Amino acid sequence: MGISPTQLLIILAIVALLFGTKKLRSMGGDLGSAVKNFKTEMNQNEHKPEASLTHSISEADSKVDATPLQSSVQKNS
Repeated sequence: MGISPTQLLIILAIVALLFGTKKLRSMGGDLGSAVKNFKTEMNQNEHKPEASLTHSISEADSKVDATPLQSSVQKNS
């Protein structure tokens, strides 16, 4: 039980009356540019997955603090 074409036209007409055609046109343009930017970023990240993964791992390793582990080892000795 999907939406029939007549129901879709009625919904679109109500939305056009509420927002106006200029506002709908600008929202459509904004949505289109957002989708275009998203696709561009996804394609750029798709070509360099190894570099970003290596960078993330090296950042995580540099943030690890080994001091608590060393102090617990010294207490047990």
